[in-house]
Amino acid sequence: MVDIVEALQVALGEEAVITGAALDRATSYWDSSPARALALLRPTTTEQVSQALTICYANNQPVVTQGGMTNCVAGSNSQPDEIILSLEKMQTIESIDITGGTATVGAGVILETLQQACLEQDLLFPLDLGARGSCTVGGNAATNAGGINVLRYGMMRNLVLGLEVVLADGTVLSSMNQMIKNNAGYDLKHWFIGTEGSLGVITRLVVKVFPKPKTRYTAMVALDSFKAVTDLLQAARRELADTLSAFEMMWGQYFKAVTGEQGHRAPMARCHPYYIILEAEGGDPQADENRFNRLLESAYDTGLLVDAVIPKSEMERRALWDIRENFEAILEPQPIFLYDISLPIISMERYVNQLLAALKQTWPDCECYTLGHIADGNLHFFIRPNAVGDNLHHRCDQLVYGLLKNYRGSISAEHGIGTEKIQWLSYSRTAAEIDLMKQLKGLLDSKQILNRGRVLAGV
Repeated sequence: MVDIVEALQVALGEEAVITGAALDRATSYWDSSPARALALLRPTTTEQVSQALTICYANNQPVVTQGGMTNCVAGSNSQPDEIILSLEKMQTIESIDITGGTATVGAGVILETLQQACLEQDLLFPLDLGARGSCTVGGNAATNAGGINVLRYGMMRNLVLGLEVVLADGTVLSSMNQMIKNNAGYDLKHWFIGTEGSLGVITRLVVKVFPKPKTRYTAMVALDSFKAVTDLLQAARRELADTLSAFEMMWGQYFKAVTGEQGHRAPMARCHPYYIILEAEGGDPQADENRFNRLLESAYDTGLLVDAVIPKSEMERRALWDIRENFEAILEPQPIFLYDISLPIISMERYVNQLLAALKQTWPDCECYTLGHIADGNLHFFIRPNAVGDNLHHRCDQLVYGLLKNYRGSISAEHGIGTEKIQWLSYSRTAAEIDLMKQLKGLLDSKQILNRGRVLAGV
Protein backbone atom coordinates (compact mmCIF):
# COMPACT_ATOMS: atom_id res chain seq x y z
CA MET A 1 0.00 0.00 0.00
CA VAL A 2 1.41 3.40 -0.99
CA ASP A 3 2.14 5.89 1.81
CA ILE A 4 0.34 8.83 0.23
CA VAL A 5 2.12 11.50 2.26
CA GLU A 6 5.54 10.00 1.51
CA ALA A 7 4.71 9.79 -2.21
CA LEU A 8 3.68 13.45 -2.22
CA GLN A 9 6.86 14.47 -0.40
CA VAL A 10 8.98 12.67 -2.98
CA ALA A 11 7.11 14.29 -5.87
CA LEU A 12 6.76 17.84 -4.54
CA GLY A 13 9.58 18.13 -2.04
CA GLU A 14 9.23 18.04 1.72
CA GLU A 15 8.93 21.84 1.95
CA ALA A 16 5.66 21.70 -0.01
CA VAL A 17 4.06 19.00 2.17
CA ILE A 18 3.17 20.07 5.70
CA THR A 19 2.23 17.45 8.31
CA GLY A 20 1.81 16.95 12.03
CA ALA A 21 2.37 19.83 14.41
CA ALA A 22 3.57 22.02 11.53
CA LEU A 23 0.02 21.98 10.17
CA ASP A 24 -0.88 24.79 12.56
CA ARG A 25 -3.68 26.83 10.99
CA ALA A 26 -7.28 27.67 11.70
CA THR A 27 -10.01 25.69 9.97
CA SER A 28 -11.22 28.87 8.26
CA TYR A 29 -11.80 32.57 8.80
CA TRP A 30 -15.08 31.64 10.53
CA ASP A 31 -13.71 28.74 12.59
CA SER A 32 -10.56 29.16 14.68
CA SER A 33 -10.34 25.50 15.68
CA PRO A 34 -7.23 23.69 14.36
CA ALA A 35 -7.46 22.26 10.86
CA ARG A 36 -7.52 18.47 10.59
CA ALA A 37 -5.99 16.68 7.60
CA LEU A 38 -3.46 14.05 6.56
CA ALA A 39 -1.30 16.79 5.11
CA LEU A 40 -1.32 20.31 3.71
CA LEU A 41 0.08 20.75 0.19
CA ARG A 42 1.37 24.16 -0.89
CA PRO A 43 2.41 23.84 -4.54
CA THR A 44 3.95 26.78 -6.38
CA THR A 45 3.20 25.77 -9.99
CA THR A 46 0.47 24.18 -12.08
CA GLU A 47 2.86 21.29 -12.72
CA GLN A 48 3.09 20.57 -9.00
CA VAL A 49 -0.69 20.67 -8.66
CA SER A 50 -0.88 18.19 -11.52
CA GLN A 51 1.67 15.89 -9.87
CA ALA A 52 -0.19 16.00 -6.58
CA LEU A 53 -3.58 15.21 -8.10
CA THR A 54 -2.15 12.44 -10.26
CA ILE A 55 -0.88 10.71 -7.12
CA CYS A 56 -4.07 11.32 -5.14
CA TYR A 57 -6.29 10.13 -8.00
CA ALA A 58 -4.29 6.92 -8.45
CA ASN A 59 -4.68 6.18 -4.75
CA ASN A 60 -8.32 7.27 -4.33
CA GLN A 61 -7.20 9.96 -1.91
CA PRO A 62 -9.79 12.69 -1.24
CA VAL A 63 -8.58 16.27 -1.61
CA VAL A 64 -10.07 19.54 -0.37
CA THR A 65 -9.01 22.77 -2.06
CA GLN A 66 -8.35 26.01 -0.18
CA GLY A 67 -7.80 29.60 -1.24
CA GLY A 68 -8.02 32.47 1.25
CA MET A 69 -10.10 30.38 3.70
CA THR A 70 -12.90 32.96 3.86
CA ASN A 71 -15.51 30.50 2.57
CA CYS A 72 -18.84 31.05 4.33
CA VAL A 73 -20.44 27.62 3.79
CA ALA A 74 -17.76 25.28 5.20
CA GLY A 75 -16.82 24.22 1.68
CA SER A 76 -13.08 24.31 2.32
CA ASN A 77 -13.12 22.85 5.84
CA SER A 78 -10.97 19.73 5.80
CA GLN A 79 -11.58 16.30 7.30
CA PRO A 80 -8.95 14.11 9.04
CA ASP A 81 -8.74 11.69 6.08
CA GLU A 82 -8.32 14.45 3.45
CA ILE A 83 -5.35 16.15 1.86
CA ILE A 84 -5.56 19.96 1.83
CA LEU A 85 -4.47 21.44 -1.49
CA SER A 86 -3.82 25.14 -0.89
CA LEU A 87 -3.11 27.55 -3.73
CA GLU A 88 -1.72 30.19 -1.35
CA LYS A 89 1.84 30.05 -2.76
CA MET A 90 0.72 30.67 -6.36
CA GLN A 91 0.78 34.45 -5.93
CA THR A 92 2.39 35.71 -9.12
CA ILE A 93 0.85 38.55 -11.11
CA GLU A 94 2.31 37.48 -14.42
CA SER A 95 1.27 40.45 -16.54
CA ILE A 96 -1.10 43.38 -16.79
CA ASP A 97 -1.98 44.30 -20.37
CA ILE A 98 -3.09 47.93 -20.42
CA THR A 99 -3.96 47.90 -24.12
CA GLY A 100 -5.91 44.64 -24.07
CA GLY A 101 -7.48 45.28 -20.67
CA THR A 102 -6.42 41.98 -19.10
CA ALA A 103 -4.38 40.67 -16.18
CA THR A 104 -2.86 37.19 -15.97
CA VAL A 105 -2.49 35.94 -12.41
CA GLY A 106 -1.90 32.91 -10.25
CA ALA A 107 -4.88 31.53 -8.36
CA GLY A 108 -3.35 32.42 -4.99
CA VAL A 109 -3.09 36.16 -5.65
CA ILE A 110 -4.93 38.09 -2.91
CA LEU A 111 -7.78 40.15 -4.36
CA GLU A 112 -6.55 43.39 -2.77
CA THR A 113 -3.04 42.78 -4.15
CA LEU A 114 -4.43 42.60 -7.68
CA GLN A 115 -6.58 45.67 -7.07
CA GLN A 116 -3.54 47.67 -5.94
CA ALA A 117 -1.35 46.45 -8.80
CA CYS A 118 -4.00 47.61 -11.25
CA LEU A 119 -4.41 51.00 -9.56
CA GLU A 120 -0.66 51.60 -9.93
CA GLN A 121 -1.22 51.49 -13.68
CA ASP A 122 -4.39 53.59 -13.60
CA LEU A 123 -6.51 50.48 -14.05
CA LEU A 124 -9.37 48.94 -12.08
CA PHE A 125 -10.10 45.34 -11.23
CA PRO A 126 -13.70 45.88 -10.17
CA LEU A 127 -14.48 42.80 -8.08
CA ASP A 128 -14.67 44.08 -4.50
CA LEU A 129 -15.89 42.58 -1.24
CA GLY A 130 -15.23 42.85 2.46
CA ALA A 131 -12.74 39.94 2.48
CA ARG A 132 -10.56 41.64 -0.17
CA GLY A 133 -7.49 41.47 2.08
CA SER A 134 -7.73 37.69 2.53
CA CYS A 135 -9.66 36.08 -0.33
CA THR A 136 -7.84 34.90 -3.46
CA VAL A 137 -8.61 35.50 -7.10
CA GLY A 138 -8.75 31.75 -7.74
CA GLY A 139 -11.17 31.32 -4.86
CA ASN A 140 -13.24 34.22 -6.19
CA ALA A 141 -13.56 32.34 -9.49
CA ALA A 142 -14.22 28.96 -7.87
CA THR A 143 -17.12 30.46 -5.91
CA ASN A 144 -18.23 33.01 -8.55
CA ALA A 145 -17.84 35.84 -6.05
CA GLY A 146 -20.08 38.89 -6.29
CA GLY A 147 -19.57 41.82 -3.93
CA ILE A 148 -20.48 45.47 -4.10
CA ASN A 149 -19.88 46.26 -7.80
CA VAL A 150 -22.01 43.54 -9.39
CA LEU A 151 -24.56 46.14 -10.41
CA ARG A 152 -22.10 47.63 -12.91
CA TYR A 153 -19.49 44.95 -13.65
CA GLY A 154 -21.25 41.66 -12.95
CA MET A 155 -20.16 38.60 -10.96
CA MET A 156 -16.69 37.07 -11.16
CA ARG A 157 -17.96 34.94 -14.06
CA ASN A 158 -18.29 38.13 -16.11
CA LEU A 159 -14.69 39.12 -15.37
CA VAL A 160 -12.90 35.89 -16.32
CA LEU A 161 -11.64 35.44 -19.88
CA GLY A 162 -9.41 32.39 -19.50
CA LEU A 163 -8.45 29.70 -17.02
CA GLU A 164 -5.84 27.06 -16.41
CA VAL A 165 -7.36 24.14 -14.52
CA VAL A 166 -6.04 20.81 -13.27
CA LEU A 167 -8.59 18.00 -13.41
CA ALA A 168 -8.98 15.36 -10.73
CA ASP A 169 -6.69 12.89 -12.52
CA GLY A 170 -3.92 15.47 -12.97
CA THR A 171 -4.77 16.47 -16.54
CA VAL A 172 -3.93 20.13 -17.19
CA LEU A 173 -6.57 22.02 -19.14
CA SER A 174 -5.01 25.31 -20.23
CA SER A 175 -7.30 27.81 -21.90
CA MET A 176 -5.70 31.15 -21.06
CA ASN A 177 -7.87 33.06 -23.49
CA GLN A 178 -7.28 36.83 -23.60
CA MET A 179 -10.06 37.72 -26.02
CA ILE A 180 -13.58 38.92 -25.29
CA LYS A 181 -14.85 37.21 -28.43
CA ASN A 182 -13.99 33.53 -28.81
CA ASN A 183 -16.69 31.21 -30.10
CA ALA A 184 -14.38 28.35 -31.05
CA GLY A 185 -16.41 25.52 -29.59
CA TYR A 186 -17.61 25.16 -26.00
CA ASP A 187 -16.54 27.79 -23.48
CA LEU A 188 -15.20 25.28 -20.96
CA LYS A 189 -14.21 27.80 -18.30
CA HIS A 190 -17.82 27.97 -17.16
CA TRP A 191 -17.58 24.35 -16.02
CA PHE A 192 -15.20 25.52 -13.30
CA ILE A 193 -16.34 29.02 -12.32
CA GLY A 194 -18.73 28.75 -9.39
CA THR A 195 -18.36 24.97 -8.99
CA GLU A 196 -16.32 25.32 -5.79
CA GLY A 197 -13.37 23.20 -6.88
CA SER A 198 -15.53 20.11 -7.28
CA LEU A 199 -14.77 19.66 -11.00
CA GLY A 200 -11.19 20.91 -11.20
CA VAL A 201 -8.58 23.08 -9.48
CA ILE A 202 -8.10 26.56 -10.93
CA THR A 203 -4.39 27.46 -10.96
CA ARG A 204 -4.10 30.51 -13.27
CA LEU A 205 -6.53 33.07 -14.66
CA VAL A 206 -6.91 35.80 -17.25
CA VAL A 207 -9.27 38.48 -15.97
CA LYS A 208 -10.65 41.73 -17.35
CA VAL A 209 -9.36 45.05 -16.06
CA PHE A 210 -10.77 48.48 -16.83
CA PRO A 211 -9.53 52.07 -16.99
CA LYS A 212 -9.50 53.59 -13.52
CA PRO A 213 -12.50 55.95 -13.19
CA LYS A 214 -11.58 59.62 -12.92
CA THR A 215 -14.40 60.40 -10.51
CA ARG A 216 -16.13 58.72 -7.60
CA TYR A 217 -19.06 60.11 -5.65
CA THR A 218 -20.44 58.43 -2.55
CA ALA A 219 -23.35 59.06 -0.21
CA MET A 220 -25.07 57.35 2.69
CA VAL A 221 -28.78 58.08 2.86
CA ALA A 222 -31.61 57.19 5.24
CA LEU A 223 -35.11 56.25 4.08
CA ASP A 224 -38.41 55.61 5.84
CA SER A 225 -39.95 52.94 3.61
CA PHE A 226 -38.97 50.07 1.35
CA LYS A 227 -40.88 51.74 -1.49
CA ALA A 228 -38.64 54.76 -1.09
CA VAL A 229 -35.64 52.42 -1.41
CA THR A 230 -36.86 50.93 -4.70
CA ASP A 231 -37.91 54.34 -6.02
CA LEU A 232 -34.43 55.69 -5.25
CA LEU A 233 -32.85 52.71 -7.00
CA GLN A 234 -34.88 53.37 -10.13
CA ALA A 235 -34.05 57.07 -10.00
CA ALA A 236 -30.34 56.29 -9.57
CA ARG A 237 -30.38 53.89 -12.50
CA ARG A 238 -32.14 56.47 -14.64
CA GLU A 239 -30.14 59.57 -13.63
CA LEU A 240 -26.70 58.03 -13.12
CA ALA A 241 -26.99 55.38 -15.86
CA ASP A 242 -23.82 53.34 -16.29
CA THR A 243 -21.87 55.37 -13.73
CA LEU A 244 -23.86 53.79 -10.86
CA SER A 245 -21.51 51.18 -9.41
CA ALA A 246 -22.91 50.35 -5.95
CA PHE A 247 -26.26 50.47 -4.18
CA GLU A 248 -25.88 48.75 -0.82
CA MET A 249 -28.69 48.46 1.70
CA MET A 250 -28.76 48.04 5.49
CA TRP A 251 -31.89 47.50 7.53
CA GLY A 252 -32.17 49.71 10.60
CA GLN A 253 -31.53 46.95 13.12
CA TYR A 254 -28.21 46.11 11.48
CA PHE A 255 -27.16 49.78 11.30
CA LYS A 256 -28.01 50.35 14.94
CA ALA A 257 -26.19 47.21 16.06
CA VAL A 258 -22.87 47.98 14.33
CA THR A 259 -22.77 51.68 15.26
CA GLY A 260 -22.76 53.47 18.59
CA GLU A 261 -20.67 52.81 21.71
CA GLN A 262 -19.64 49.26 20.76
CA GLY A 263 -19.20 49.81 17.03
CA HIS A 264 -18.59 52.38 14.33
CA ARG A 265 -19.31 56.08 14.74
CA ALA A 266 -22.81 56.71 13.42
CA PRO A 267 -22.74 59.42 10.71
CA MET A 268 -26.47 60.08 11.14
CA ALA A 269 -29.37 59.23 13.43
CA ARG A 270 -29.72 55.49 14.19
CA CYS A 271 -33.53 55.44 14.22
CA HIS A 272 -34.36 55.04 10.52
CA PRO A 273 -35.67 51.74 9.08
CA TYR A 274 -33.39 51.69 6.00
CA TYR A 275 -29.95 52.99 5.04
CA ILE A 276 -28.32 52.99 1.60
CA ILE A 277 -24.73 53.54 0.45
CA LEU A 278 -24.72 54.51 -3.20
CA GLU A 279 -21.68 55.18 -5.31
CA ALA A 280 -21.10 56.38 -8.86
CA GLU A 281 -17.87 56.37 -10.86
CA GLY A 282 -17.25 58.13 -14.14
CA GLY A 283 -14.91 60.07 -16.38
CA ASP A 284 -16.26 63.63 -16.47
CA PRO A 285 -15.72 65.42 -13.12
CA GLN A 286 -18.11 68.29 -13.66
CA ALA A 287 -20.91 66.35 -15.30
CA ASP A 288 -20.61 63.41 -12.90
CA GLU A 289 -20.75 65.65 -9.83
CA ASN A 290 -23.74 67.54 -11.21
CA ARG A 291 -25.63 64.32 -11.94
CA PHE A 292 -24.90 62.88 -8.49
CA ASN A 293 -25.89 66.04 -6.63
CA ARG A 294 -28.98 66.48 -8.78
CA LEU A 295 -30.12 62.95 -7.90
CA LEU A 296 -29.74 63.54 -4.17
CA GLU A 297 -31.40 66.95 -4.27
CA SER A 298 -34.34 65.64 -6.25
CA ALA A 299 -34.73 62.63 -3.96
CA TYR A 300 -34.70 64.88 -0.91
CA ASP A 301 -37.14 67.38 -2.39
CA THR A 302 -39.62 64.61 -3.28
CA GLY A 303 -39.36 63.01 0.17
CA LEU A 304 -37.51 59.84 -0.82
CA LEU A 305 -34.63 60.70 1.52
CA VAL A 306 -34.93 61.79 5.11
CA ASP A 307 -31.20 62.30 5.66
CA ALA A 308 -27.94 62.10 3.70
CA VAL A 309 -24.20 62.22 4.35
CA ILE A 310 -21.62 62.91 1.63
CA PRO A 311 -18.00 62.11 2.62
CA LYS A 312 -15.47 64.89 2.07
CA SER A 313 -12.38 62.67 2.05
CA GLU A 314 -11.31 59.11 1.36
CA MET A 315 -11.08 58.54 5.11
CA GLU A 316 -14.70 59.59 5.56
CA ARG A 317 -15.75 57.47 2.59
CA ARG A 318 -13.96 54.44 4.03
CA ALA A 319 -15.68 55.02 7.38
CA LEU A 320 -19.07 54.80 5.68
CA TRP A 321 -18.14 51.57 3.92
CA ASP A 322 -16.79 50.09 7.16
CA ILE A 323 -20.30 50.25 8.58
CA ARG A 324 -21.47 48.03 5.73
CA GLU A 325 -18.47 45.69 5.56
CA ASN A 326 -17.12 45.32 9.11
CA PHE A 327 -19.73 43.68 11.30
CA GLU A 328 -17.64 42.24 14.15
CA ALA A 329 -19.90 44.00 16.66
CA ILE A 330 -22.75 41.58 15.94
CA LEU A 331 -20.82 38.29 15.80
CA GLU A 332 -20.95 37.69 19.54
CA PRO A 333 -22.48 36.03 21.41
CA GLN A 334 -22.69 32.80 19.48
CA PRO A 335 -24.42 31.03 17.91
CA ILE A 336 -25.22 33.37 15.05
CA PHE A 337 -25.99 32.06 11.55
CA LEU A 338 -25.06 33.78 8.28
CA TYR A 339 -27.30 33.52 5.21
CA ASP A 340 -26.79 34.61 1.62
CA ILE A 341 -29.89 34.43 -0.56
CA SER A 342 -31.37 36.14 -3.60
CA LEU A 343 -34.88 36.77 -4.89
CA PRO A 344 -36.67 39.31 -7.08
CA ILE A 345 -36.51 42.82 -5.61
CA ILE A 346 -40.27 43.15 -5.95
CA SER A 347 -40.71 40.28 -3.45
CA MET A 348 -38.00 41.33 -1.03
CA GLU A 349 -39.97 43.38 1.51
CA ARG A 350 -42.71 40.78 1.86
CA TYR A 351 -40.21 37.93 2.24
CA VAL A 352 -38.15 39.74 4.88
CA ASN A 353 -41.25 40.67 6.87
CA GLN A 354 -42.53 37.09 6.75
CA LEU A 355 -39.15 35.77 7.83
CA LEU A 356 -38.89 38.20 10.74
CA ALA A 357 -42.38 37.22 11.90
CA ALA A 358 -41.57 33.49 11.64
CA LEU A 359 -38.31 33.93 13.56
CA LYS A 360 -40.02 35.85 16.36
CA GLN A 361 -42.77 33.26 16.57
CA THR A 362 -40.18 30.48 16.85
CA TRP A 363 -37.73 32.31 19.14
CA PRO A 364 -39.25 35.39 20.80
CA ASP A 365 -35.82 36.80 21.71
CA CYS A 366 -34.34 36.22 18.25
CA GLU A 367 -32.23 38.94 16.60
CA CYS A 368 -32.02 39.25 12.82
CA TYR A 369 -29.63 41.68 11.13
CA THR A 370 -30.37 42.25 7.44
CA LEU A 371 -28.26 43.85 4.73
CA GLY A 372 -27.42 43.22 1.12
CA HIS A 373 -26.61 44.09 -2.45
CA ILE A 374 -30.23 44.96 -3.08
CA ALA A 375 -29.77 46.16 -6.67
CA ASP A 376 -28.93 42.60 -7.74
CA GLY A 377 -31.51 40.96 -5.46
CA ASN A 378 -28.97 39.64 -2.93
CA LEU A 379 -29.67 39.70 0.81
CA HIS A 380 -27.56 38.62 3.78
CA PHE A 381 -28.94 37.75 7.21
CA PHE A 382 -27.15 37.32 10.51
CA ILE A 383 -29.61 35.43 12.72
CA ARG A 384 -29.07 34.87 16.44
CA PRO A 385 -31.85 32.69 17.94
CA ASN A 386 -31.00 33.59 21.57
CA ALA A 387 -32.41 30.21 22.50
CA VAL A 388 -31.18 26.77 23.52
CA GLY A 389 -31.56 23.54 21.57
CA ASP A 390 -29.67 20.93 19.59
CA ASN A 391 -31.00 21.80 16.14
CA LEU A 392 -31.01 25.59 16.11
CA HIS A 393 -29.10 25.91 12.83
CA HIS A 394 -31.24 23.35 11.01
CA ARG A 395 -34.46 24.93 12.28
CA CYS A 396 -33.22 28.35 11.21
CA ASP A 397 -32.39 26.95 7.76
CA GLN A 398 -35.91 25.58 7.49
CA LEU A 399 -37.39 29.00 8.16
CA VAL A 400 -35.08 30.95 5.82
CA TYR A 401 -35.16 28.51 2.89
CA GLY A 402 -38.70 27.27 3.38
CA LEU A 403 -40.13 30.76 2.96
CA LEU A 404 -37.67 31.54 0.15
CA LYS A 405 -38.88 28.54 -1.85
CA ASN A 406 -42.26 30.24 -2.21
CA TYR A 407 -40.58 33.11 -4.08
CA ARG A 408 -38.49 30.90 -6.41
CA GLY A 409 -35.36 32.48 -4.94
CA SER A 410 -31.84 31.11 -4.63
CA ILE A 411 -30.46 29.62 -1.43
CA SER A 412 -27.06 30.97 -2.47
CA ALA A 413 -26.53 34.30 -4.20
CA GLU A 414 -22.73 34.42 -4.07
CA HIS A 415 -21.30 32.21 -1.29
CA GLY A 416 -21.85 28.81 -2.89
CA ILE A 417 -23.24 25.58 -1.44
CA GLY A 418 -20.26 23.99 0.36
CA THR A 419 -21.41 21.48 2.95
CA GLU A 420 -23.92 23.68 4.78
CA LYS A 421 -26.50 24.02 1.99
CA ILE A 422 -26.39 20.62 0.26
CA GLN A 423 -29.67 19.38 1.68
CA TRP A 424 -31.44 22.55 0.52
CA LEU A 425 -30.17 22.60 -3.07
CA SER A 426 -33.43 21.17 -4.41
CA TYR A 427 -35.21 24.29 -3.17
CA SER A 428 -33.48 26.26 -5.93
CA ARG A 429 -32.60 23.64 -8.57
CA THR A 430 -34.80 21.07 -10.29
CA ALA A 431 -34.16 17.34 -10.12
CA ALA A 432 -33.09 17.42 -13.78
CA GLU A 433 -30.54 20.17 -13.08
CA ILE A 434 -29.09 18.33 -10.09
CA ASP A 435 -28.90 15.11 -12.08
CA LEU A 436 -26.95 16.85 -14.84
CA MET A 437 -24.60 18.35 -12.24
CA LYS A 438 -23.92 14.84 -10.94
CA GLN A 439 -23.26 13.60 -14.47
CA LEU A 440 -20.68 16.36 -14.97
CA LYS A 441 -19.06 15.44 -11.67
CA GLY A 442 -18.91 11.79 -12.73
CA LEU A 443 -17.40 12.72 -16.09
CA LEU A 444 -14.62 14.95 -14.73
CA ASP A 445 -13.99 13.23 -11.39
CA SER A 446 -15.17 9.63 -11.63
CA LYS A 447 -13.44 8.68 -8.37
CA GLN A 448 -14.96 11.67 -6.59
CA ILE A 449 -11.73 12.79 -4.91
CA LEU A 450 -12.16 16.56 -5.39
CA ASN A 451 -14.06 18.31 -2.59
CA ARG A 452 -16.02 15.18 -1.84
CA GLY A 453 -19.27 15.86 0.01
CA ARG A 454 -19.42 19.48 -1.12
CA VAL A 455 -21.99 21.09 -3.44
CA LEU A 456 -23.78 17.81 -4.29
CA ALA A 457 -25.08 15.13 -1.94
CA GLY A 458 -23.54 11.71 -2.36
CA VAL A 459 -20.63 12.80 -4.60
